[in-house]
Amino acid sequence: MKNFLVLICLLVLSTTALAQTRSRTTTRRGTASSKTPKTTAAPATAINKTEGATKIANQIKNLTTFLYLLGGVAKNLEAMDAAAKSGQASPTTERNKATLKASFEDFRVGLDQLEIYFRSTPELQPYYTKLAGSAAGAADAEAQAAAGHFDQAGRKLLGVVSRLTDVLVAMQ
Repeated sequence: MKNFLVLICLLVLSTTALAQTRSRTTTRRGTASSKTPKTTAAPATAINKTEGATKIANQIKNLTTFLYLLGGVAKNLEAMDAAAKSGQASPTTERNKATLKASFEDFRVGLDQLEIYFRSTPELQPYYTKLAGSAAGAADAEAQAAAGHFDQAGRKLLGVVSRLTDVLVAMQ
């Protein structure tokens, strides 16, 4: 039961993170374009750079929280799998794994959207080269999770967090 609650929290966290990113993007674009004339390039560049850095920071926060929780969940799933091999199968184990796999997919989708945003925003294109590959790292993590290798999947996401952090440093 405890494992199930943790997995639900993970799913909600990753889904909420994706929804928050979309909401903030829409809101900020609307206010930035309505208040800032198109003739002033420097303020628009600063706004886009700040918005891009905020999106990266949100991804880092969500990924690190997820990774913190993943450690315990992965160990519990391993214990459940071991119990299942000895004949004590739990009906919730497969549901928990599916929930966890969906969380990995949500992160990959969010990072795909982040890369697209950076690639399509002229002021952020110089940083795109450092960001490129984040979604591929998340896709690798998703594949590891799909194979049931949650520890390796978490390690792949740590690499993604490192890449995102490097982008933030470059944006200073």
